[in-house]
Amino acid sequence: MKKILFGITGLTLGGAERVLVDIANKLVEDYDITIFTIYGNGELETALDSKVKRKTIFSKKYQELSRKEKIKISFQILFQKRKLYNKYIKENYDIEIAFLEGPITRLFAVKNEKVRKIAWIHNDISYVFGSGWKSKIKKWIDKKSYTFYQKLIFVSQDNLEKFNNYYNVPVPKQVIYNYISRENVEGKAKEEISIKFDKDKINLVSVSRLVEQKGIDRWIRVHSKLKKNGSNHVVYIIGDGPLKGRLEKQIQEEGIQDSFFLLGQLKNPYPFINCSDYFCLFSYFEGYGMVLEEAKILNKAILITNTAAREAVSGYDNAMIFENSEEGLETGLRSITKKIENRVECLYENEERLVEIKRLLEEK
Repeated sequence: MKKILFGITGLTLGGAERVLVDIANKLVEDYDITIFTIYGNGELETALDSKVKRKTIFSKKYQELSRKEKIKISFQILFQKRKLYNKYIKENYDIEIAFLEGPITRLFAVKNEKVRKIAWIHNDISYVFGSGWKSKIKKWIDKKSYTFYQKLIFVSQDNLEKFNNYYNVPVPKQVIYNYISRENVEGKAKEEISIKFDKDKINLVSVSRLVEQKGIDRWIRVHSKLKKNGSNHVVYIIGDGPLKGRLEKQIQEEGIQDSFFLLGQLKNPYPFINCSDYFCLFSYFEGYGMVLEEAKILNKAILITNTAAREAVSGYDNAMIFENSEEGLETGLRSITKKIENRVECLYENEERLVEIKRLLEEK
C-alpha cells in the first residue's frame, strides 16, 4: 500500500482544508494516508476518518502561539527548512503532497530522491502574498521551492495561467478541480439553523474568511447604498478573520446592523447555504471557490464577481457573474429584486475528479 503524506498549514475551517479532509477520507480506503500540519487543534481534525494518521509541529493553532513562536517558525520555514523537515518528517513516504501554497510548500521543498513530490496550488498566486518587501523575499524563495517538485496541480485553468505568468518554472503542470463529498454536504445541510430567515426578504449567504481578498468591505458599502434605496436584501456572512473588528465597525457606521450580519465561524455552514435565496462570493480574486461546489450540490442560485471562480459555475444554469468592481456589484445586486422560485435542477457529479487524483498518485 502506497504511503502518502499530505501537508497543509492547519485543518481550520477553510476551503482547501475541507477539500483535503474529503480527499483523505476517500483515499484512505486504498492508501496509507498521513496529514501533516504546521499548526494543530484545527476544527476539521475531528472530521477525519480514524484511519487517517496525523502529524503536527505545534499542538496549537497559529493564533494561540506567542509572538516569539510565530517569528521563530516563520524564520525556520524560510531559512532552516531542512532542519525542520528532518526533525518532523521522519518516515519514508512514497509521495509527499504540499496541499497549499505558502509555508507548507516551502517546508516540503527539500530534496529527497526517494520521494515523489507534488505541490497543490489553490489560489491566484499573483495576489495571495501581497506586494511589499516581504512578498518579494517570499516570491524569490517560492520560485526556487517549486523546482523541487515533480508535479504542480492547480484547481483552475486560470490559476495555472496566472502561475505561469508569475513563476516561470519548468515543472509539469495539471489542472484538477476540487473534489467534494456530495453525501457529506447533503447530510449536514439537513440540520436546523439557529437563525430564522425572514421569508419576506431576499436572504444572501456567503461563507468567507474575513480578509481583504473577499471584498466584504465593498459589499458593506454597496449594501448600505442599496438599502437606502429600498433594497430588501439581508446578508449573512459565515467566517472569521483579521478584519472582523474593522468590518463590524464599518457595519455600525453605515447603520446596517439589522440587515448585514457577521455570524462568525461555524463548523457546519451548509444549513445556512441551504436556506438562502442566493449564495454569494464577491471576492477581488479567487483560486476556484470551493464553496461554490458545495452551493451547487445544494442546487442554490449563485452570485459571484468575475474571478477564476467563473470556472466553478461554468455550465451551471443557476449562476450570475457580476463585473468585478464596486459599481459592477451594485448594478448586479440592484437587479436581484425577487427570489428564484423555480430553479433548474442541476445534476452534480464530481467522482471523476477523485479518479484523476488516483491516476496522479499512480504516476511514475
